[in-house]
This record gives sequence, C-alpha cells and structure tokens, in this order.
Amino acid sequence: MLYGSRIKETVMKMPFWIQRIMKDHTAGIIAMLSLLFVLLMACEKNDDTPDYNPPADHTISKDGFMHRSGLDDPLSNCVACHGADLQGGNSGVSCYECHGKKW
Repeated sequence: MLYGSRIKETVMKMPFWIQRIMKDHTAGIIAMLSLLFVLLMACEKNDDTPDYNPPADHTISKDGFMHRSGLDDPLSNCVACHGADLQGGNSGVSCYECHGKKW
C-alpha cells in the first residue's frame, strides 16, 4: 500500500488542472491530444516568404530576394514577366508575394 500512497502524494502536489485531467480520462485524452495539436502547429514552418528559384538574370539581392536590374521601376522593368499588375504574369510569381503592399 506504500506504493499507492506515494502516487497519491505525488498527484496531490500537482497543479489542480493536472489532477483534474488525471481523474477524468476522457478529458485527459482530449486535453493531451489538443496540447499535441497545438505543439505540432507551433513547430510548423511559419514563414510567409514563398519558395522560389529566380532566373539567372536576377542577380541583384535586395532584402534577401533576387531581382533583375531595373528593380527600382518595376512597372517598366518587371511587367514583361510578372504582368502589368505585377500579380504573376507568365512567370506565375507575383511581386506581392515578397513585397506585400509595397508595390
């Protein structure tokens, strides 16, 4: 019986919410699965930066992204590939993916 009393003492030292989970197995399972889900979501890649492989002529790095010469005037120099609205055009890559509302 000594073993059982040690367990009870250990449980009594735990915070109330853990004691409650341990008493009610259904709530415990749901709580543990919820916690696991939250932890997995926290570990998910949380990077809004798209993965891309710029063409070879994009040799100028600005803010960590490769650009082609003429990047300071995108409406004149980038529309051939990225479209008149810079939303992707025939390249399929929108300038807004990296630059947001800056354009």
